[in-house]
Amino acid sequence: MARHILVILGHPVAGSLCAGMARAYAEGAQRAGAHVRFLDLGQLAFNPSLHAGYGQALEPDLQVAQADITWAHHLVWVYPIWWGAMPAVLKGFIDRVFLPGYAFKYRKGSSLWDRLLAGRSAELLVTMDSPPWYFRWVTRMPGHHQMKKAILEFSGIRPVKVHSFGPVRTASPERLKQWLGRAEQLGERGAAAV
Repeated sequence: MARHILVILGHPVAGSLCAGMARAYAEGAQRAGAHVRFLDLGQLAFNPSLHAGYGQALEPDLQVAQADITWAHHLVWVYPIWWGAMPAVLKGFIDRVFLPGYAFKYRKGSSLWDRLLAGRSAELLVTMDSPPWYFRWVTRMPGHHQMKKAILEFSGIRPVKVHSFGPVRTASPERLKQWLGRAEQLGERGAAAV
């Protein structure tokens, strides 16, 4: 059975390096036989603010996004690190979509919870202007921990593999091309994983 892969672009700009990497991953996965869907968060119509709490009605684009996440075996998140974490559009998307009763459910009378998105894996392709070694050893990877541990694994999605690309600001055209090729290779591997 072909693997279902959902590629989620969490950069708000359609012409960004992240957008190119997301499309390269999708192309590699499709070529390797996966069924691929693509979500460009910058193109979705939704309010990223959880202003009415968890009872806030989902916009049609977010209803489709939830259906796509449910459909997927593997979620691929492509986004930049800004100020140590994900962009606001991605955080707003998660706030609105990863809801109690969909992504997790607290047990009555307990501090434990059920992970409702179990059975899925994820991959993060993350760009940054700092060198990945600096992000790891000096700032201690707050954005990676937030996405991997506090969001995805909390919801039952595992394993979660993280690929860091940087520094983008000083990368040569040849280096950028290498990263696009690496994203395509990761897509081919993602399609083949079981």
